[in-house]
Amino acid sequence: MQHPQEGASKTSRRNFLGKALTTAGTAIAAPSLLNQATVAKDTAQDSKGEMNITLKVNGEQKTLTIEPRVTLLDALRDRLALVGSKKGCDHGQCGACTVLIDGQRVYSCLTLAVMQEGKEIVTIEGLAKGDTLHPVQAAFIENDAFQCGYCTPGQICASVALVDEIKRGCASAVTLDLSRPPQLAEVSEAEIKERLSGNLCRCSAYNGIIAAVQQVAGQNPPSPVAEVMLSESTEMPA
Repeated sequence: MQHPQEGASKTSRRNFLGKALTTAGTAIAAPSLLNQATVAKDTAQDSKGEMNITLKVNGEQKTLTIEPRVTLLDALRDRLALVGSKKGCDHGQCGACTVLIDGQRVYSCLTLAVMQEGKEIVTIEGLAKGDTLHPVQAAFIENDAFQCGYCTPGQICASVALVDEIKRGCASAVTLDLSRPPQLAEVSEAEIKERLSGNLCRCSAYNGIIAAVQQVAGQNPPSPVAEVMLSESTEMPA
Protein backbone atom coordinates (compact mmCIF):
# COMPACT_ATOMS: atom_id res chain seq x y z
CA MET A 1 0.00 0.00 0.00
CA GLN A 2 1.40 3.37 -1.05
CA HIS A 3 1.84 6.00 1.58
CA PRO A 4 -0.42 9.01 0.95
CA GLN A 5 2.34 11.55 1.36
CA GLU A 6 4.67 9.60 -0.98
CA GLY A 7 1.93 9.43 -3.62
CA ALA A 8 1.23 13.12 -3.28
CA SER A 9 4.93 13.80 -3.64
CA LYS A 10 5.23 11.76 -6.86
CA THR A 11 2.12 13.36 -8.31
CA SER A 12 3.45 16.82 -7.49
CA ARG A 13 6.80 16.02 -9.15
CA ARG A 14 5.04 14.76 -12.31
CA ASN A 15 2.89 17.85 -12.51
CA PHE A 16 5.89 20.06 -12.00
CA LEU A 17 7.86 18.40 -14.82
CA GLY A 18 4.88 18.56 -17.13
CA LYS A 19 4.35 22.25 -16.50
CA ALA A 20 8.07 22.91 -16.92
CA LEU A 21 8.17 21.13 -20.28
CA THR A 22 5.04 22.91 -21.45
CA THR A 23 6.50 26.28 -20.48
CA ALA A 24 9.80 25.50 -22.22
CA GLY A 25 8.02 24.31 -25.35
CA THR A 26 5.98 27.47 -25.47
CA ALA A 27 9.11 29.60 -25.10
CA ILE A 28 10.80 27.72 -27.95
CA ALA A 29 7.79 27.79 -30.26
CA ALA A 30 6.81 31.41 -29.63
CA PRO A 31 9.53 33.05 -31.79
CA SER A 32 8.76 30.68 -34.66
CA LEU A 33 5.07 31.42 -34.47
CA LEU A 34 5.77 35.14 -34.34
CA ASN A 35 8.01 34.91 -37.40
CA GLN A 36 5.34 33.01 -39.30
CA ALA A 37 2.79 35.64 -38.41
CA THR A 38 5.14 38.40 -39.58
CA VAL A 39 5.80 36.65 -42.90
CA ALA A 40 2.09 36.12 -43.41
CA LYS A 41 1.47 39.79 -42.70
CA ASP A 42 4.17 40.89 -45.15
CA THR A 43 2.83 38.53 -47.80
CA ALA A 44 -0.62 39.96 -47.39
CA GLN A 45 0.71 43.50 -47.83
CA ASP A 46 2.54 42.50 -51.02
CA SER A 47 -0.09 40.21 -52.45
CA LYS A 48 0.59 41.46 -56.00
CA GLY A 49 4.24 40.45 -55.79
CA GLU A 50 5.41 43.94 -56.79
CA MET A 51 8.48 45.80 -55.61
CA ASN A 52 9.77 49.36 -55.76
CA ILE A 53 12.80 50.09 -57.94
CA THR A 54 14.54 53.24 -59.16
CA LEU A 55 15.96 53.38 -62.67
CA LYS A 56 18.18 56.08 -64.14
CA VAL A 57 16.87 56.55 -67.67
CA ASN A 58 18.26 59.23 -69.98
CA GLY A 59 19.76 61.02 -66.98
CA GLU A 60 16.58 61.08 -64.89
CA GLN A 61 15.67 58.99 -61.85
CA LYS A 62 12.43 57.05 -62.33
CA THR A 63 10.70 55.19 -59.49
CA LEU A 64 8.55 52.23 -60.46
CA THR A 65 6.45 49.63 -58.67
CA ILE A 66 6.62 46.50 -60.78
CA GLU A 67 6.75 42.73 -60.60
CA PRO A 68 10.27 41.23 -60.66
CA ARG A 69 9.48 39.46 -63.95
CA VAL A 70 8.84 42.68 -65.92
CA THR A 71 11.39 43.19 -68.70
CA LEU A 72 13.19 46.47 -69.16
CA LEU A 73 11.47 46.88 -72.53
CA ASP A 74 7.99 46.62 -71.00
CA ALA A 75 8.97 48.95 -68.17
CA LEU A 76 10.22 51.55 -70.64
CA ARG A 77 7.23 51.35 -72.95
CA ASP A 78 4.32 50.62 -70.60
CA ARG A 79 5.41 52.38 -67.41
CA LEU A 80 7.61 55.26 -68.59
CA ALA A 81 5.95 55.95 -71.96
CA LEU A 82 9.33 55.72 -73.73
CA VAL A 83 8.02 53.96 -76.81
CA GLY A 84 11.01 54.62 -79.04
CA SER A 85 12.42 51.19 -78.19
CA LYS A 86 10.32 48.84 -80.27
CA LYS A 87 9.00 45.40 -79.43
CA GLY A 88 9.72 43.29 -82.48
CA CYS A 89 10.28 39.59 -81.87
CA ASP A 90 10.37 39.88 -78.04
CA HIS A 91 12.90 37.02 -78.12
CA GLY A 92 16.20 38.86 -78.60
CA GLN A 93 16.43 37.99 -82.29
CA CYS A 94 15.70 41.22 -84.18
CA GLY A 95 17.41 43.97 -82.17
CA ALA A 96 14.54 46.47 -82.46
CA CYS A 97 14.56 46.94 -78.67
CA THR A 98 18.30 47.69 -78.37
CA VAL A 99 19.19 50.25 -75.69
CA LEU A 100 22.45 51.31 -74.06
CA ILE A 101 23.21 50.25 -70.48
CA ASP A 102 26.44 51.66 -69.07
CA GLY A 103 27.53 52.24 -72.66
CA GLN A 104 26.90 48.65 -73.73
CA ARG A 105 24.17 47.70 -76.20
CA VAL A 106 21.57 45.42 -74.67
CA TYR A 107 18.38 43.76 -75.91
CA SER A 108 15.92 45.28 -73.46
CA CYS A 109 13.41 42.48 -74.09
CA LEU A 110 15.85 39.95 -72.59
CA THR A 111 16.82 41.79 -69.41
CA LEU A 112 14.76 42.38 -66.28
CA ALA A 113 14.09 45.91 -65.15
CA VAL A 114 14.89 45.10 -61.51
CA MET A 115 18.44 44.18 -62.54
CA GLN A 116 19.20 47.65 -63.85
CA GLU A 117 19.14 49.69 -60.64
CA GLY A 118 22.21 51.89 -60.31
CA LYS A 119 23.01 51.69 -64.03
CA GLU A 120 22.92 54.32 -66.76
CA ILE A 121 20.17 53.50 -69.24
CA VAL A 122 20.02 55.43 -72.51
CA THR A 123 17.22 54.95 -75.01
CA ILE A 124 16.75 56.48 -78.44
CA GLU A 125 14.95 59.39 -76.72
CA GLY A 126 18.08 60.24 -74.74
CA LEU A 127 20.64 60.46 -77.56
CA ALA A 128 19.84 63.95 -78.83
CA LYS A 129 20.80 67.05 -76.84
CA GLY A 130 17.73 69.22 -77.07
CA ASP A 131 17.21 70.00 -80.74
CA THR A 132 20.70 68.81 -81.65
CA LEU A 133 20.69 65.28 -82.98
CA HIS A 134 23.34 62.75 -82.12
CA PRO A 135 25.84 62.42 -85.02
CA VAL A 136 24.58 58.90 -85.71
CA GLN A 137 20.98 60.12 -85.86
CA ALA A 138 21.96 62.86 -88.30
CA ALA A 139 23.93 60.40 -90.42
CA PHE A 140 20.93 58.06 -90.63
CA ILE A 141 18.81 60.89 -92.01
CA GLU A 142 21.45 62.09 -94.48
CA ASN A 143 22.09 58.57 -95.81
CA ASP A 144 18.44 57.48 -95.96
CA ALA A 145 19.19 54.63 -93.55
CA PHE A 146 15.57 53.78 -92.80
CA GLN A 147 12.32 53.17 -94.59
CA CYS A 148 9.43 52.16 -92.35
CA GLY A 149 11.52 53.24 -89.34
CA TYR A 150 10.42 50.45 -87.00
CA CYS A 151 13.90 49.01 -86.47
CA THR A 152 15.63 52.40 -86.66
CA PRO A 153 15.83 53.15 -82.88
CA GLY A 154 17.57 49.84 -82.25
CA GLN A 155 19.81 50.29 -85.29
CA ILE A 156 20.87 53.73 -84.14
CA CYS A 157 21.59 52.62 -80.55
CA ALA A 158 23.59 49.67 -81.87
CA SER A 159 25.54 51.96 -84.21
CA VAL A 160 26.35 54.35 -81.35
CA ALA A 161 27.69 51.39 -79.35
CA LEU A 162 29.60 50.14 -82.42
CA VAL A 163 31.47 53.43 -82.78
CA ASP A 164 32.35 53.45 -79.07
CA GLU A 165 33.51 49.82 -79.22
CA ILE A 166 35.90 50.57 -82.07
CA LYS A 167 37.22 53.62 -80.22
CA ARG A 168 37.96 51.35 -77.23
CA GLY A 169 39.81 48.90 -79.49
CA CYS A 170 37.31 46.05 -79.27
CA ALA A 171 37.77 43.34 -81.89
CA SER A 172 35.02 41.46 -83.70
CA ALA A 173 34.66 37.99 -85.20
CA VAL A 174 36.05 39.23 -88.53
CA THR A 175 38.96 41.30 -87.21
CA LEU A 176 42.01 40.00 -89.08
CA ASP A 177 44.75 41.21 -86.73
CA LEU A 178 43.81 40.93 -83.04
CA SER A 179 47.04 42.65 -82.05
CA ARG A 180 45.92 45.72 -83.97
CA PRO A 181 42.14 46.27 -83.70
CA PRO A 182 40.56 48.32 -86.51
CA GLN A 183 40.73 52.09 -86.32
CA LEU A 184 37.54 54.08 -86.74
CA ALA A 185 38.72 55.91 -89.86
CA GLU A 186 39.58 52.67 -91.63
CA VAL A 187 36.95 50.25 -90.33
CA SER A 188 35.88 48.01 -93.18
CA GLU A 189 32.39 47.37 -94.48
CA ALA A 190 32.76 43.74 -93.38
CA GLU A 191 33.50 44.90 -89.82
CA ILE A 192 30.43 47.12 -89.77
CA LYS A 193 28.20 44.35 -91.11
CA GLU A 194 29.48 41.88 -88.53
CA ARG A 195 29.08 44.27 -85.63
CA LEU A 196 25.51 45.13 -86.65
CA SER A 197 24.49 41.59 -87.55
CA GLY A 198 22.28 41.37 -84.43
CA ASN A 199 19.96 44.08 -85.76
CA LEU A 200 17.61 43.12 -88.56
CA CYS A 201 15.85 45.39 -91.06
CA ARG A 202 12.89 43.94 -92.94
CA CYS A 203 12.97 46.87 -95.36
CA SER A 204 16.58 45.98 -96.21
CA ALA A 205 17.93 49.48 -95.68
CA TYR A 206 21.32 47.98 -94.85
CA ASN A 207 23.27 49.98 -97.44
CA GLY A 208 22.11 53.25 -95.90
CA ILE A 209 22.85 52.00 -92.39
CA ILE A 210 26.41 51.03 -93.34
CA ALA A 211 26.88 54.37 -95.09
CA ALA A 212 25.68 56.21 -91.96
CA VAL A 213 28.24 54.41 -89.80
CA GLN A 214 30.96 55.12 -92.36
CA GLN A 215 30.07 58.81 -92.28
CA VAL A 216 30.27 58.96 -88.47
CA ALA A 217 33.59 57.10 -88.69
CA GLY A 218 35.00 59.89 -90.84
CA GLN A 219 34.92 57.97 -94.09
CA ASN A 220 33.35 58.92 -97.41
CA PRO A 221 30.24 56.78 -97.75
CA PRO A 222 28.78 56.08 -101.17
CA SER A 223 26.05 58.41 -102.30
CA PRO A 224 22.53 57.39 -101.22
CA VAL A 225 21.24 58.51 -104.60
CA ALA A 226 20.80 55.57 -106.90
CA GLU A 227 22.55 55.88 -110.23
CA VAL A 228 20.78 54.43 -113.23
CA MET A 229 22.95 53.72 -116.21
CA LEU A 230 21.11 54.09 -119.52
CA SER A 231 22.39 53.13 -122.91
CA GLU A 232 20.78 53.53 -126.28
CA SER A 233 19.76 50.27 -127.81
CA THR A 234 21.32 49.44 -131.13
CA GLU A 235 18.79 48.53 -133.72
CA MET A 236 19.36 45.21 -135.32
CA PRO A 237 19.55 45.35 -139.12
CA ALA A 238 16.49 44.01 -140.87
